[in-house]
Amino acid sequence: MLTPTQAEEQIAHHLPCLPIESLPVGQCAGAVLRENVYAERDQPPFDRVAMDGIAISAAGSAARRQFRVQATQMAGDPPLSLESPRHCIEIMTGAMLPAGCDAVIPVERIRIADAEALLEDGLQVQPGQNIHARASDLKQGALLLTAGIRLDAPDVAAAAGAGMARLRVSQQPACMVISTGNELIEPGEPIEDWQLRRSNAYGLVAALRRRGFARVADDHLPDDAEVLQSTLKQHLQSYDVLILSGGVSMGKADLVPAALAACGVRQVFHKVAQRPGKPFWFGMAPTGTAVFALPGNPVSTLVCLARYVIPAIDRAMGLDEQRTARIALAEAIDFSTPLTGFLPVTTEIDDWGRPWAHVVAHNGSGDFAALAGTCGFVELPPGPNNYPKGFVTKLYRW
Repeated sequence: MLTPTQAEEQIAHHLPCLPIESLPVGQCAGAVLRENVYAERDQPPFDRVAMDGIAISAAGSAARRQFRVQATQMAGDPPLSLESPRHCIEIMTGAMLPAGCDAVIPVERIRIADAEALLEDGLQVQPGQNIHARASDLKQGALLLTAGIRLDAPDVAAAAGAGMARLRVSQQPACMVISTGNELIEPGEPIEDWQLRRSNAYGLVAALRRRGFARVADDHLPDDAEVLQSTLKQHLQSYDVLILSGGVSMGKADLVPAALAACGVRQVFHKVAQRPGKPFWFGMAPTGTAVFALPGNPVSTLVCLARYVIPAIDRAMGLDEQRTARIALAEAIDFSTPLTGFLPVTTEIDDWGRPWAHVVAHNGSGDFAALAGTCGFVELPPGPNNYPKGFVTKLYRW
């Protein structure tokens, strides 16, 4: 049986890299960048006025405190030229520094009346004050964004500022979430005592969309070998990733592995030495579709999605490897099992700014309600161990 690390490596080895597409920069939030972006111009591209006020010659302020207002220059106006050290130019934030000026006096430090600007008593004027010097941020051609990052708001703004109307990013995978089982009933529909609500699919879809995956659909299939095979064949032709919930254990109604084999899907592994989620199954279809068949117990389903599926899709999109978050246990945990353990947690930040994980008690992998309010789960290594308070381990968020 594979360890979680070995399972992760097997998935990474088999999952193909997703194709690249070109999108308008305004549609790229959350996408994975697949090209480097360089500065179009110096930043700022000119000596930029950093405050509303007046632009003057600093040398001219040594002999006088009053200046004749020559003109007004707004941001976006072509730069003016100072007529003489006796003059000043009323200036706005973001404007290009007028020729002949080398200092900006904030509007709060001056008084203007009858086209004359009077400096505040005792005000010291230095060359370069309140001026954002050209190329002081970066020079033309400097590397702004590196391929492999997920584009957040500042990244999109930086790309737009570099004149990039479109960006090359990873194409979003088309994901199909499939729950199996005759016992599952949709929320809002009449339900019998022996039936269960179809909740796993909603959790999986929510987690995927929360992580930025937009092309997500879902389906519900009965425990019927013929229906499973025919429907899975259709989905394998249409989607990049199939994520199934249920039907992968050893029971008589666990028909998913056989149905996938009948569709030509090659099993890479079945079962991982972990708790919960031991029956986890992964395979690849001849179409190139990656198939993740997750155990049907709700906790197992979401744990396997967060631990394996989402990180695998991120890698296939070219996202740079992210170091898994680490966190310390807030209390001692007695965990004795030969399997790697995944325990749901809440987190808090103490008065020193340190994060702590509080393990949430639950009644096994079927106790979905216990996950409400948790932020994710910690991973504990196998063995008969008592983990002390402060033990540092991996944290995976839902």
